[in-house]
Amino acid sequence: MSNYQNIAKTKAIEKQNKNRLLAVNPKLDDKSGIYFLTRVDENQIKYAYIGQAKHILTRLAQHLVGYQHIDLSLKKHGLYIDDNRYGWNVGFLHFPLAQLDEKEKYYIKMYAQHGYQLRNKTAGGQGDGKSQIDEYRPHKGYRDGLKQGRKNLARELSHIAEKHLKIEIREDKAGNKVSQKQYQKFMELLKVGEDNQ
Repeated sequence: MSNYQNIAKTKAIEKQNKNRLLAVNPKLDDKSGIYFLTRVDENQIKYAYIGQAKHILTRLAQHLVGYQHIDLSLKKHGLYIDDNRYGWNVGFLHFPLAQLDEKEKYYIKMYAQHGYQLRNKTAGGQGDGKSQIDEYRPHKGYRDGLKQGRKNLARELSHIAEKHLKIEIREDKAGNKVSQKQYQKFMELLKVGEDNQ
């Protein structure tokens, strides 16, 4: 495929994506400003992504073909339409280029304070001092999930043991030091559950 064909194909995809976005919000245009992607899932959890753009409609169309975290979420959940109530809604406000950093930071903070789970990775702005959004949304990783799973299991086991069980070393293992250590280890695991109730 020639370079000309690649450019033509890219432009056709961009035009198609702009039309998809205009179907969600017919007032979208290519002026500068802040755009808001919001959705509410089936559990009524609110999500948002706030961005700035010199050309709003073009930037939004780029999100539909990109590979950033918000781009992938747009592909997964789609845009909000009558038969996709859990898709992303699209809003925007016009601002001059000189105000974009300030306004992006302001709206990211505002949405966080109003209970939205932010999909932004930073607190906004393009210049120096761009900060991680951790101050608004704590990062949870794989190890955090494992740790929380252990706490939940320990809590459940502790509850069951307290209400229904008698835990002791078997008679034939009563003098065995390994069995005594394992008993102690098991009781410590149950204690983790009690400490976190």
